[in-house]
Amino acid sequence: MREINVFEITKAVRNLCINSNYYLSQDVKDRIKEAFNNESSSMAKDILEKILKNIDIAKNEDMPACQDTGMACVFVEIGQDIHIVGGDLEDAINEGVRQGYIEGYLRKSVVKDPLNRVNTKDNTPGVIYYDMVSGNKLNITVAPKGFGSENMSQIKMLKPADGIEGVKEFIIEVVRDAGPNPCPPIVVGVGIGGTFDKAANMAKRALIRPLSEKNNNKFYRDLEDEILEEINKLGIGPQGFGGKTTALAVNIETYPTHIAGLPVAVNINCHVTRHAHIEL
Repeated sequence: MREINVFEITKAVRNLCINSNYYLSQDVKDRIKEAFNNESSSMAKDILEKILKNIDIAKNEDMPACQDTGMACVFVEIGQDIHIVGGDLEDAINEGVRQGYIEGYLRKSVVKDPLNRVNTKDNTPGVIYYDMVSGNKLNITVAPKGFGSENMSQIKMLKPADGIEGVKEFIIEVVRDAGPNPCPPIVVGVGIGGTFDKAANMAKRALIRPLSEKNNNKFYRDLEDEILEEINKLGIGPQGFGGKTTALAVNIETYPTHIAGLPVAVNINCHVTRHAHIEL
C-alpha cells in the first residue's frame, strides 16, 4: 500500500489552478492556429489573431488568459492501492484551490449559497469528481470552468425513437441558441447515455479530452466530425462576428443506458478551454 500525504495533494492542486489559468494547453492553441490558417473571413482572422496574442501574453506575463478564472472542477482518479495520510482528501483539494486562487491572483467567483449569493472570497469549494481505478497512482486534473459558457449548456431526455438525428439536431440547436454568448470559437462536450446526471458528467469530462485525441470508436469519431462541420456552417464565427470557425472541436463520450431512455447533455466551453494534469 503506497501512502500519499495530503500536503502533496494540496500543493499539486494549487499549482494546477494557477497553471491552467495562465498557460493554455498546446492542443487548444494548435487548433486555434489551424482555424486562423483556414479562416476566409478577414474579421474572423483578425479576432483569432488577437486570441492567439492574448494567449501568448498570458503565458509570458504569468497572468490569466481570461478574467473569468472559473469554478475549479477537479477530476481525481484514485488508485485502489493508495492510502491518503495526513488529513482529509477533500479538505486537501479545497485547500489547494484556496491557495491557488489567492496566491495566483485569480478572480474569486464562487458564492456560498446559490440564492443568498455571498462570495466565499477564495473560490472554494471546488466541484470534485472521484473515480477509483486500479494501481497505486493518483491522477488529478483541474479544469476551471467559466460561466459565460457554462450557462449555455443544456441537457435533454430524448426518446430512443429520436435516434441519431434527434441527437444531432439537439447538439446543433444548443450551439445555435448559445450564439456569441460563450465566446466562440467553442469546444462542445457531449455526453450520451447513462442517466440524467451521468450524461452531464460525461459532457463535462469530454471537455478535458485533448483536442489532438480522436474518439476511440470510429462511429463516434465520424459523428464528432459531422456535427463539427454542421456547427461551423452556422456562421456564428469567432466572438459571434461571423466566419466559419464557430467551434474548434466536438468531443463525445457515451455510456450504456436504459431501453426507455436517450439522455443527451451538451456542455459548452469557450476558446479558453483550460485543463492541467498531474500524476502523483
